This record gives sequence, structure tokens and C-alpha cells, in this order.
Amino acid sequence: MANNASGVAGNIAVTAYRPSGGSLVNSTTAYIISQRGSKLFKISLEDSSTGVYELKAVPPASLANTSNQFCVQMILNDSTVCYVEKFFNNTVHYVTAGGDTGTTKYTLGTETDDEGNAGAGIGNIDVITDQ
Repeated sequence: MANNASGVAGNIAVTAYRPSGGSLVNSTTAYIISQRGSKLFKISLEDSSTGVYELKAVPPASLANTSNQFCVQMILNDSTVCYVEKFFNNTVHYVTAGGDTGTTKYTLGTETDDEGNAGAGIGNIDVITDQ
């Protein structure tokens, strides 16, 4: 996972999160700080606070508020939208919006270069560019 000296720019962007008992937050500034378990991550939230959240491979509207949950969107090189289920060894397990599953390598980029950055069979995950 990207983690540079600034602690922000280059970190994997959180698409959306929902705190336990709280409302959905579609994020533009939240990002992953560190991994705490196979699907648990410490993330920086919109208000600059942090929390440990569970990664879910679902669209933002499907995040439950029964526990701290978040999602990371990935765009495959054919423009297919999917959500990361698990990160491992520069590879991810993913679930598409249509429910298909797969495994692929990924690159880190910005919203404007999703498909251009990724080669055949590779997905692109947004990163925080600056704050």
C-alpha cells in the first residue's frame, strides 16, 4: 500500500464509509493509513479523525451501519466498476457492480487516468493527490 513521507498524498482513497450507527459519507478526502487485519484498516476520515473500519466489497449505498465499514472502488481497464474485497501482494480480490468476482493486479492513480494507467487485466485504484 502506498504510504509516503507526507502521510497523505499517494495513499489509497476511501470511496465511502459508514460509522457504526452513523450516516453514509461519500468521501473525497478519506484514505487508508494502515492495515490492521485481513479486512480491517485504520483510515483517516473526512473530519481528520481516524478509526478502524472493515473493508467491504459493496457500493457505498450498501454499507451497513451496524459496524464501522468502508469501500474502495476500482476501475478495470475495460471501464468496469468494481469494489475491493481484499488487498494482498499488490493484487486484489474484487467484486463488480454486477456481482462478478475476480483477482487482478492493480495500479494507483487518479480519477482522470483510470483506464490509461492500467494494462490488460489490471485495475486502477484512486489515490489522494493532495490536501
